[in-house]
Amino acid sequence: MNILVTGGAGYIGSHACKRLAAAGYSPVVYDNLSRGNRWAVKWGPFEYGDIGDFSRLSQVLQIYKPAAIMHFAALAYVGESVEQPLLYYTNNVSATAMLLQAVVRYGPIPFVFSSTCATYGIPEQTPISEDHPQRPINPYGYSKLVVERMLRDAERAHGLRWIALRYFNAAGADPDGEIGEAHDPETHLIPLVIGAARDGVPLRIFGDDYKTADGSCIRDYIHVIDLADAHVAAAKYLLDGGASQALNLANAKGFSVKEVVRVVEQVSGVTVPIEIVSRREGDPAVLVGDARRAQQVLGWKPQKSDLEIQIRDAWNWEESRRQRN
Repeated sequence: MNILVTGGAGYIGSHACKRLAAAGYSPVVYDNLSRGNRWAVKWGPFEYGDIGDFSRLSQVLQIYKPAAIMHFAALAYVGESVEQPLLYYTNNVSATAMLLQAVVRYGPIPFVFSSTCATYGIPEQTPISEDHPQRPINPYGYSKLVVERMLRDAERAHGLRWIALRYFNAAGADPDGEIGEAHDPETHLIPLVIGAARDGVPLRIFGDDYKTADGSCIRDYIHVIDLADAHVAAAKYLLDGGASQALNLANAKGFSVKEVVRVVEQVSGVTVPIEIVSRREGDPAVLVGDARRAQQVLGWKPQKSDLEIQIRDAWNWEESRRQRN
């Protein structure tokens, strides 16, 4: 059974492809490689193309006749979205609308969407449940919220069933070392801390005066393998006739920036140089998710919630990358 995976050459998409293959599916990667990596496509065919290209999408859908779609293809840098909002609305919203047009024309097959906790904005309470108001504070988060609305409208108009997975901070790497995080530029905390440990360039910590135990921000880190497994579970759920809805993916436990630094130091045996700088505008003190609904609906629960496991897998991936380069 073919599953079309847009953005399958990216960080989370490539891990989803590996887990799809392990579950007996054939992942078909559709990617323009603007932010993905061709070397990350290992478990099924690769088709080059842009999600805004209706003709190319229609061709690929007719060739592979997928039973479902996982949609990861998106620009995902918050800071860049503030600097270039129209780029984000063009790619994440307009191009996704074209993807949905092609899917509806082909046939309203189940659609698993890679959404984000950024749709919630500044939390009114934590942990954040799916019922929390969605008030994004940047164009990236808003672009994902608009797609969620498009999915609801497409279901009403065309019968397209969907799952939107709102996840928190992706972390870690494939434990086998075959794939992992490789962003340019890198913005995720754990690889930045690992880079500081390896290269000796101080890690900038944005503020140490938050109302947390050690003054640094707290975030909910979830292993990329757990995220990938949730996408597979969501596809199975929809293929079995499950109802459309949005679900959080989270560990329901947070770790501070300074805690991440300490665990990297434990794993690496290296002291991480740090530099305390001013807070970033819009950074909440605490972002932790409530994922009980995903457990109830999908039977999914994180298996790699331990921060040391996440960081060790990320460290080992960086080791293997450096050896290959």
